[in-house]
Amino acid sequence: MLHPVVLSGGSGTRLWPLSRQNQPKQFLSLIGDRSLFQETILRANGLSGAQPPVTVCSEDHRFMVGEQLQAIGVASGGILLEPVARNTAPAIALAALHVLAGDAEATMLVMPADHLIEDEAAFRDAVSSASNLGDGDWLVAFGIRPDYAETGYGYILRGERLLKGGPGEGGYRIERFVEKPGLATAERYLAEGTYAWNSGMFLFKARRYLDELALHAPGILAAAQAAYRSASADLDFIRIDSDAFAASPSDSIDYAVMEKTDRAAVVPVSCGWSDIGSWSSLWSVAQRDTNGNRHEGDVISVDSSGSLVRASERRLIATIGVEDLVIIDTADATLVARKDRVQDVKVVVDLLKAAGRQEHLFHRKVYRPWGSYDSIGVGERFQVKKIVVKPGAALSLQQHRHRAEHWIVVSGVAEVTCDDRVFDLHENQSTYIPLGSVHRLRNRGSEPVELIEVQSGSYLGEDDIVRLEDAYGRS
Repeated sequence: MLHPVVLSGGSGTRLWPLSRQNQPKQFLSLIGDRSLFQETILRANGLSGAQPPVTVCSEDHRFMVGEQLQAIGVASGGILLEPVARNTAPAIALAALHVLAGDAEATMLVMPADHLIEDEAAFRDAVSSASNLGDGDWLVAFGIRPDYAETGYGYILRGERLLKGGPGEGGYRIERFVEKPGLATAERYLAEGTYAWNSGMFLFKARRYLDELALHAPGILAAAQAAYRSASADLDFIRIDSDAFAASPSDSIDYAVMEKTDRAAVVPVSCGWSDIGSWSSLWSVAQRDTNGNRHEGDVISVDSSGSLVRASERRLIATIGVEDLVIIDTADATLVARKDRVQDVKVVVDLLKAAGRQEHLFHRKVYRPWGSYDSIGVGERFQVKKIVVKPGAALSLQQHRHRAEHWIVVSGVAEVTCDDRVFDLHENQSTYIPLGSVHRLRNRGSEPVELIEVQSGSYLGEDDIVRLEDAYGRS
């Protein structure tokens, strides 16, 4: 049976300030109403004979994965929580062990969560061709036929033809993998027509992949096996043993397996693929107006062309006489860059890290499994947040060592626990949570609860939370 495996790691820093560590690009709606992760899941779920998709993600993103799956009504084949980042080869090994536990003949279709595919019919044909090769114990990479000389991707040189006919072009033995080339080399690859971009998508039998790991990267296999043996169930998630998995070498599937095996094949495909690896690549795949502009949100453009402008919900952006710019506005950060310099966004992120700032980690609005909070005002010894609690949800039973809180309900009915008291707080009512008090906020109603929280104290960081009970396994 075919088991789609969606790799949802990575921090997506190249699309800062919209993409951040707590909400990377795969969970954002960049093209259309659904996130890239949701589009990938639906694409996998629509394949003939496909089993419920398996997701490998970081622990920090587990609730986002669960909620986005629920929002599109797709059952999960398992959400594996990667305790530390160890690149793609160990992550795929975990998924292989997981699918083999229920299907000894499992075939895996491995897909990154953050790619765009516009021609899904062509993609399905390529999967069909790859499945035929996978049945013959080939490890198949999907190669994207290049339509321009791209220097930001690795390339695959195809060799002899292995598979003819079928709905797609068929498949070829991989002659070699090539690192990201310079422009002149990329132009030569384009002209020769035998090179394809390495998409990072693969298809193979799960058992064959583990056999190749045993041969070429036994340390990765041993660590993955030990980590999966010690895994535990946590709500809808599978927690992988952290110490065992951390012992794994960090390596990509390309280096660990595909470049070493003698059974590597490639299926070329043209399917409107993009990894949306930069703001300029998003501009190139998005619908644009007659002046070549892509506008999102409240934007006024005068004599401007070739630009991507994305306004936040909070303010208008106006451009006059600009060309080839990227302007991305969020509640707490704004990026203005020339379109040909957007790859240097990572330099800004590195500077934020070096300065000990938080803008690369969190948006001002932070999503939690129970709802969200938005820091709408910060000063010396105080912070003001807007908190939204979803129907039926509750924050952890907790206390703070360094701050007190005032809660004012804006809408809905909040159930408040404060030490030995439990009481309801209605619209326009407020309460005080003294420093050190054991407290909880719960929404037992059918509508969201919105409230304003005013924190005051000597330290207001999110790590000043002692969780005593928690429905989401965080205590």
